[in-house]
Amino acid sequence: MALNYHVIPVTPFAQNCSVLWCDATRRAAVVDAGGDIDRIRDFLLSEDLTAEKLLLTHGHIDHAGGAAALAAALGVPIEGPQEEDAFWLEQLPRQSQTFGFPPSEAFSPTRWLHDGDSVTVGEERLHVIHCPGHTPGHVVFYSESAQLLIAGDVLFQGSIGRTDFPRGNHQELLDSIHGKLFALPDATTVIPGHGPFTTLGDEKRTNPFVMNAVYR
Repeated sequence: MALNYHVIPVTPFAQNCSVLWCDATRRAAVVDAGGDIDRIRDFLLSEDLTAEKLLLTHGHIDHAGGAAALAAALGVPIEGPQEEDAFWLEQLPRQSQTFGFPPSEAFSPTRWLHDGDSVTVGEERLHVIHCPGHTPGHVVFYSESAQLLIAGDVLFQGSIGRTDFPRGNHQELLDSIHGKLFALPDATTVIPGHGPFTTLGDEKRTNPFVMNAVYR
């Protein structure tokens, strides 16, 4: 039994939409279906995967803009983010206009997620970690068995998420990274919301926004 993953860059913002699936069951979850949903569906078909849910890290258009349409097309629920991001999901139609994205409808997820919750993908289990700062309801997904972190827009290779959006908070973001993410194993692979993969150990040692001499 193993958790597999594949990243599909979607939207003009090249957002890393992740398809996660359980090797034993071929059941899958799509994380942050921001758009280009035909490409996501084509990948599911090509790998003979059965999508059982959509997961969302937060409510920004490039991460959530295609979620309602894809969930409806696949007949699956949406889980996440944490409910403090409800105002972002309500503003998806406005966000799509502001950034020149295809029209996106407002929605509420089937299940809001909270710190300490878990979500399943087939026989695999992911831990939910609430990491406010980029947005107030941002969550990330951690697989202990795969040593994999789906980080959304909290942590990037050599950078961190913006906090100049409504209800962003720079100190909360730093606290989320130092107090929660950096408590996970250094070998953990990080799939950020944009850009290349990294590891928590590399970011501890080299990321200028969050590195600390104690990690060197």
